[in-house]
Amino acid sequence: MSHRILVPVKRVIDYAVKIRVAGGKIDTNVKHSMNPFDEIAIEEAVRLKEAKKATEVVTVTVGSTKSQETLRTALAMGADRALHVEVPESAEVQPLEVAKILKAIVAKESPSIVLLGKQAIDDDAGQTGQMLAGLLDWPQATFASKVELNDSALTVTREIDGGLETVKTTLPAILTADLRLNQPRYATLPNIMKAKKKTIEKLSPGDLGVDVTPRIKVLEVSEPPKRQAGKTVGSVDELIDKLKNEAGVI
Repeated sequence: MSHRILVPVKRVIDYAVKIRVAGGKIDTNVKHSMNPFDEIAIEEAVRLKEAKKATEVVTVTVGSTKSQETLRTALAMGADRALHVEVPESAEVQPLEVAKILKAIVAKESPSIVLLGKQAIDDDAGQTGQMLAGLLDWPQATFASKVELNDSALTVTREIDGGLETVKTTLPAILTADLRLNQPRYATLPNIMKAKKKTIEKLSPGDLGVDVTPRIKVLEVSEPPKRQAGKTVGSVDELIDKLKNEAGVI
């Protein structure tokens, strides 16, 4: 049985960049890259295809023109095709709207699996996969650290507080990738060059019948208070005194 895997990806501020806040907003004029959990999702989809468990990997993103570079990265890693649902750079597309867009993409592409990163590192919402499962009325297996696919079912090992949980679900299904699912590959130069020549199909939310007007408004973003410098004390009695009278913790 042939399986098509749909992998949504997101362009976010690079994980190694120190976030700066100015005027109550995050400074976005910094390096961006693919959301790390989405890289893991792409890698797992490509591995399933290499193992002959899937026939095609399709990637999709919702974002501005700059998001094309994220799709090119996914193509260079091994995705076969890419779809770009383009929105203005100023647009804030929230998880529910992304899930509605993905529902429409699922209707268009008919995948057996939608494989997402468990969360994006910019908003840390961790909602899109679960919302998509609800909208489609599909089974879901979230926070996957191991995936086994056969013709009609997924067996997924999940990381939970008490250890590991193994679940089995029928297809089609929603799957979200956790950090320890795999180690994403680096795209090779030949594949990067090939990816630059591949055609990216462009769509708009309107084409898919989705209104992306935000339902939640971020009022302000602020940095956490700066940590105060430590102090050296000369004795246990002095330490106790400072903890009691200055820090107020005892």
